[in-house]
Amino acid sequence: MAATTSSYSITMRLHADPDHAVVGEVATCIAQAGGIVTAIDVTESRHDRLVVDVTCSAGNAEHSEELVELVKALPGVTVHKVSDRTFLLHIGGKIEVSSKVPLRTRDDLSMAYTPGVGRVSMALAKNPEDVRRLTVKGNSVAVVTDGSAVLGLGNIGPGAAMPVMEGKAALFKRFANIDAWPICLASQDTDEIVKAVEMIAPGFGGINLEDIAAPRCFEIERRLRESLDIPVFHDDQHGTAIVVLAALTNALRVVDKELSTVRVVVSGGGAAGTAIVTLLLAAGAEDVVVVDREGAICAGDENLSDSHRTLAEQTNPRRVTGSLHDVLVDADVFIGVSAPRILEPEWIDDMADKAVVFALANPDPEVDPGEAGRRAAVVASGRSDYPNQINNVLAFPGVFRGLLDARASDVTIDMMLAAAEGIAHVVTDEELNASFIIPSVFDTAVPKAVARAIAGE
Repeated sequence: MAATTSSYSITMRLHADPDHAVVGEVATCIAQAGGIVTAIDVTESRHDRLVVDVTCSAGNAEHSEELVELVKALPGVTVHKVSDRTFLLHIGGKIEVSSKVPLRTRDDLSMAYTPGVGRVSMALAKNPEDVRRLTVKGNSVAVVTDGSAVLGLGNIGPGAAMPVMEGKAALFKRFANIDAWPICLASQDTDEIVKAVEMIAPGFGGINLEDIAAPRCFEIERRLRESLDIPVFHDDQHGTAIVVLAALTNALRVVDKELSTVRVVVSGGGAAGTAIVTLLLAAGAEDVVVVDREGAICAGDENLSDSHRTLAEQTNPRRVTGSLHDVLVDADVFIGVSAPRILEPEWIDDMADKAVVFALANPDPEVDPGEAGRRAAVVASGRSDYPNQINNVLAFPGVFRGLLDARASDVTIDMMLAAAEGIAHVVTDEELNASFIIPSVFDTAVPKAVARAIAGE
């Protein structure tokens, strides 16, 4: 059974017989079925019935339904209503716009809006360089998607992608006090997306591309970087790469190995895999092999796509071929950004001593982290219910905070390397161990360290 998580948290409103022992029976029933009761509230107590709200966490949607059915079967209990707490949280959206200035009097209104605002607009027309200073542009980011590659959900379209983009905007505000807006585009045409972003760019200090499928995302990013005077950052690529490099830096400290001498296998040659490889090579890695569905990517293969051909030219110096299992033999590091359950736990035994395994496919990793932990020296995943969660929220808020503060026009490889180093060094020598190679996403030192690194401080 999947581990319980607040992502599948429900509240059942129960009508029960007026016997408080029933409450204990409900809690026991849920616990025996693998659920976790997080709250029990008696909202009404009468001589003929109790009204009880029971909140519990399940492992997945099917498990939630199972818990409800088990409670329904209890004598003296009627399930009146079931609320999914995740859906309740999303009612009306998760973000809002609020005014930073008071609008209580005529004077307030005349300065914030007409006629006073006209003076500011005319000043900006004469001195466009002041737009970042005198408008929200200086602290704003557009979170842009076409909904073609959302989380582990695939091509679900712009409307369905909106909750994810709202969540991203909320994270920007929470961790870096940046005002971000979800921009969900009703097109998956490269030219149309580029044009749309170019047209809205004057109102933003940075562009965060999100959940756009490869290889289209590569061209969109390249063209926008060429045409815009504000930084363009594709978080699925560069945010992932920064956090992976930070985690790997510390994992190698744990196992006492050097990046320049280890053998690295990357499973997945898409947007994230390509960016990870690029950053690892820039950081000094010399032996990186990329594996896709067909096996190891190797120069000379006439069947490679253009993007994979470029990867092949940069990687696999020993020209190894074969399956994932084949190339894992004697490898020091596995980094998975591909598909669930493609790495058999026993294959880790064929890797080098003190192996490092990053299984980052979401929501189901390439290998069960618990199984991997019995064989590898250091294990990380994208999951919050295991140690060492590789989470992009460690990177993108601080990255954009630094870019906006520096009024940067671009984000460079050197900036990304510095950001990874900043994250890695938040973990002190005293804190570092196999179960703590990456700081908590709630560590307030992280975005500050990343922002300083991006700004070159």
